[in-house]
This record gives sequence, C-alpha cells and structure tokens, in this order.
Amino acid sequence: MTQSQWTAVDDYFERTLALSDEALEAALQATRDAGMPPINVAPNQGKLLQVLALAQQATTILEIGTLAGYSTIWLARALPPGGRLVTLEADANHAEVARANLARAGVEHMVEVRLGKALDTLPQLAAEGLGPFDLIFIDADKVNLTAYFEWALRLARPGSLIIADNVVRNGAVVDAASTDPSVQGVRQFLATLAAEPRVSATAMQTVGSKGYDGLALAVVHS
Repeated sequence: MTQSQWTAVDDYFERTLALSDEALEAALQATRDAGMPPINVAPNQGKLLQVLALAQQATTILEIGTLAGYSTIWLARALPPGGRLVTLEADANHAEVARANLARAGVEHMVEVRLGKALDTLPQLAAEGLGPFDLIFIDADKVNLTAYFEWALRLARPGSLIIADNVVRNGAVVDAASTDPSVQGVRQFLATLAAEPRVSATAMQTVGSKGYDGLALAVVHS
C-alpha cells in the first residue's frame, strides 16, 4: 500500500459520496491563498466529524484549533437551528480567514471564532459559564494536548464526546524515546486518557490523502 493509493481511495470516496461542495472547496483555496499549512482534515474525515456530531445530536460544539475553519464548517452543518459552535484560534490571520470561510458557507451566525491561545481562552469559557458542550474536537498543538483534554473534561457533561486528532504521528507514537515534543505530548495524553476513570476511550489509525495518522475518541460517562 502506498500514499498514492491511499489518496486515490480518498478521492474516490469524495467523488462517489459527494463529500465536497463550492463552499468547502473555496475554504480550501482560501487556506492555500493565505499560505497556511495544508493540515486541515480530509473531506471524508470532515464528513466523519459531521456524522459523529449528528449521531451525538449535538447542539453545542467546542473546537480547539480553527485553522481556516474547514472542519468548523463540517461541524457547524451538523447543528440544529439555534445550535452553537465555539472555535478557538491563536493566530489572528488564521481567524480572519476562518471567519470569511464561515460566512461564505452560511454558518457564521452559529459559530464564534474566539481569538487567543487556547490555554487562555478555555478558562474564559468556563468563567463565562459556557457549556457543557456535547462534542469537543481537539485539533491543535500536541505539546499541550493533555491540558486541552483536561479542560475539555471540565467543559463536558456525561455523554459528551471528545475527539482528538493526529495522535499517530506517522507511527512515531510508539517510540518512547522520541525527542519530538509532539510525539511525547500525544504519549502523555494517551496515558492520561487511559488513567481517566470518567471516560471510555479508544484510538484508531487512519490512512488517506493526509497520510498515516489517527484519532482518539472518548465518551464522558461521569
């Protein structure tokens, strides 16, 4: 199996299942035009997030890590009328591009893009009494992944779903001696996840147009 084959399968799924549209394609183009890193989720992964949010019957969603708002659009489209999504972004330029993409997709009325480092804005959400959130998607730097997860728990309720992206690191997650801070951040997070009695969790590997990676999922039960 090769990267080209994984990408071809993703492309086939995208075409066959009609996973993209004009607003989503425009969001991707705006990401490229702004010189932002192409680290948004793939279309089938975005659709997976939307399906999970629909299955969760989520009315409130928290996203930690906005980038250009591509995954935000997928998640917002799962919300019912009156639903609310708060997405946290540390980079002002990224936030500006994201707001334009959300407006183009027609979901800006249900999304708040909050600017600032997540470890600063997460306490603000708690202080303001926002939440609990039905679904929390963590797609930010991995060095602080454990801290993001701990805040997610505080902002969740029994039954909330927490999803963390990019936890395989191209397989490097198995290397306990890795000097990569992101790898060690993921390993610390997974150890914390395993020891946390308030959740039921698993992790899975993925391959596709974004390469070899994976995600972790946890349901809060107490």
